[in-house]
Amino acid sequence: MENRICTFYSNMLSVKSVAVLIALVAVYCNWPQPPLSERLQKWKTSGKYFKFKDFNIFYKDSLGQDHSSDDRVVLILHGFPSSTFDWYKMWDGLTGHFERVIAPDFIGFGLSDKPRDHAYTMFEQADIMEALLAELGVNQVHILAHDMGDTVAQELIARQNAQTKSNKKPKLEILSACLTNGGILPETLEIRLTQKLMMNPWIAPIGMRVTNRLIFRKAFGEVFGERTQPTSDEFEDHWVLIRWNDGNLITYDLIQYLPQRYANRDKWVGALQETKIPLHLIYGPSDPINPPNTFLKRYKMLIPDSGVTELADHISHYPQLEDPENVLKAYVKFMDRLKIN
Repeated sequence: MENRICTFYSNMLSVKSVAVLIALVAVYCNWPQPPLSERLQKWKTSGKYFKFKDFNIFYKDSLGQDHSSDDRVVLILHGFPSSTFDWYKMWDGLTGHFERVIAPDFIGFGLSDKPRDHAYTMFEQADIMEALLAELGVNQVHILAHDMGDTVAQELIARQNAQTKSNKKPKLEILSACLTNGGILPETLEIRLTQKLMMNPWIAPIGMRVTNRLIFRKAFGEVFGERTQPTSDEFEDHWVLIRWNDGNLITYDLIQYLPQRYANRDKWVGALQETKIPLHLIYGPSDPINPPNTFLKRYKMLIPDSGVTELADHISHYPQLEDPENVLKAYVKFMDRLKIN
């Protein structure tokens, strides 16, 4: 009997020791919060904040150099797990070609508020985009999106389709949409191991706390091409933006956008099939998440009216960071065709 009691307490002590060790590792990995680099400080000071309910949403709003038309306003929608900063290499190019460029950080991302125990949905992200544009007095936009931002764009297009069917004037008129690598077709997605782990309600609480910049660098680097890896400074900037406001501690909540894609697949894919607005896809074919032999083939079959620009074979999931010059050229070419037509 005494031996059993001793064994019980010994096991309990082992469990507590492991828990304490995990807690100590978590503190070591994530404290203190890393500071913004000089580049990120400039990015932050060049932006503004918008109030949505009780939350502060960061956004950049730049007037461009092309004043030939007042309907060439571009709304940029970023992906998971990053932020509007994904587009920093293209910012000057975009503002050099278009009337106005607006790019918000979704709630839970980048420099925006990151509330805990919050139900993050693509519907709310779309609500925030509509509210921001209404605040800015913008009622017509061209969308340029990536990854999770593609899904928000699909929801916004679905809303416009529904309003058009009801003979209602859309509150926000989407004039065109250009999508880049993302889970537009959930049935072709190749979800990464790290994403699967972060969706597990038992593993995620530990994983979120022990993930550090080295683990992030490995996972993030896997979705870039071998020849287009971010620099050490770029890796650090993206990690710092995730860590901002303890964003690493809400990864499980944020990544629920993946099951939302499956649950709303027919609505969101159907939105692209039904819409009358011009569509274009700029695609990095080395993408391990959206491989060409499954994703691109099916995209062309399901959405035949969409234009497609395939980048060089070595470009992967983040084309705007890996090949910004050719992404800009492809987007400007798409938009110029709309201008002529």
